[in-house]
Amino acid sequence: MPIRRLSERELEARAESLGFHLEGDELHEIAELVNGMLGAVDAVEALPEPERPAVPHRAHRLPASDENPFGAWVQRTSVQEKNEGPLAGRHVVLKDNIALAGVPMGGGTDFLGDYVPEEDATVVRRLLEAGAEIVGKATCEYLSLSAGSHTSAAAPVVRNPRNPRYTTGGSSSGCAALVAAGEVDLAIGGDQGGSIRVPSSFCGIVGMKPTFGLVPYTGILSIDAHLDHTGPMTASVADNALLLEVIAGPDGVDTRQQDARVGRYVEAAAQTPEGLRVGVLEEGFPEGTDPGVEESVRQAAESLASRGVGIASTSVPQHPALGIAMVPLLLLGAFELMRNEGFAGHANLPVPFGLPEAFATWHAHADSMPANVKTMLLAGAVASSAGGPRHYAKALRLRRAARATYDRALEKCDVLLMPTTPKTAPLLPSPDASPAERYAAGGDGVANTAQFDVSGHPAISVPCGEANGLPVGCMLVGRHGDEATLYRLAAAIEAT
Repeated sequence: MPIRRLSERELEARAESLGFHLEGDELHEIAELVNGMLGAVDAVEALPEPERPAVPHRAHRLPASDENPFGAWVQRTSVQEKNEGPLAGRHVVLKDNIALAGVPMGGGTDFLGDYVPEEDATVVRRLLEAGAEIVGKATCEYLSLSAGSHTSAAAPVVRNPRNPRYTTGGSSSGCAALVAAGEVDLAIGGDQGGSIRVPSSFCGIVGMKPTFGLVPYTGILSIDAHLDHTGPMTASVADNALLLEVIAGPDGVDTRQQDARVGRYVEAAAQTPEGLRVGVLEEGFPEGTDPGVEESVRQAAESLASRGVGIASTSVPQHPALGIAMVPLLLLGAFELMRNEGFAGHANLPVPFGLPEAFATWHAHADSMPANVKTMLLAGAVASSAGGPRHYAKALRLRRAARATYDRALEKCDVLLMPTTPKTAPLLPSPDASPAERYAAGGDGVANTAQFDVSGHPAISVPCGEANGLPVGCMLVGRHGDEATLYRLAAAIEAT
């Protein structure tokens, strides 16, 4: 539909709203120029769309209730293209914000429920080329905006297989539950504040948030292009290393990937850890850390020392505050994504066919959004109208400073060690919980994780024991691009 041309009086008023004043001949001439430019926009609208890809026919079905005891499946599939390769014979599940062409992708929402991607995400192409069978889509939290497991429109709750009364953590909730339950060995999750590592810690599996940009995010629903990470969630360190080798590396499309170099992670996971240096981060054990969590993580450090690893206490005084730089990016990025109907204006990324049209329906579903999503979008709207670009720019400067801060700490050691989450999984909220209680039900899981989405450092959560009858995760953080060292140490912790 052509853009309606404004009268000179209407243009004068619009100019006033932008802070400049037009009148007389200047107004008349600029009005003509404006109309000429709008004509060019109309001409673009009139051009034929580029050829749309042929959507593959891929059978999919909703899971039956008796095969979904934890609420973790949203679609069951059997997609396989090869019978050979490093992942031949392996079953993989995808977080439901990852495009699998021909299969609905809801992103945890109700308004995207009928959206069917026409092209595979890059990570999906790599899985299929490596011989994997993609067996379904896993529940994710609404727009991936929760560290709990009770906000998805697809499932009332995702239950922790270790104890179904407790949260799995989020937002990659279904992935963690399915791996922990042994229903799949391999999953691909996403992480913008801890969404791979928090559920991995709560459920007792291995979860890697790779270096920012190592794994292409092409074809995955974004929150903010400066925070987006995707990576493997698995039952073992060796499987995690193998899966990362398959999906990592530049794809020539994702502009987040500036220097993505794939390491020999499988080989590294088989190496002994002798001679490496680990800094136990003092600030990674904040006040209120569960004593059982602290004991398990410190015992993991001692087990490394018994294997010839140098262990020393390390301090980064800014650590508790550095994660807060995530907040403006998360709020303003998510609000921009919704306001622009799925298009992140600050990022040079492709926009899939059909996604803007699907996003455009979100207003009709706004009342049914969970409390945390309403809270974050409302906060993003207010921040956007009150100096949003200034806050966003400050957060980006802090992002660079955060990287430099941890880089300095990592000059004295190879890896930082701390609890992934200061506490074990909290109870799921009751059905009659208040909005504030439901908002808080993710616990304080991101207290140690958000910092490394901001700084972009690779971080892996590996199980290291139990407290309160629930799993404890130990998090290892390495230098940019040094996932191999993390796998060496994670394998040593896993072995003990």
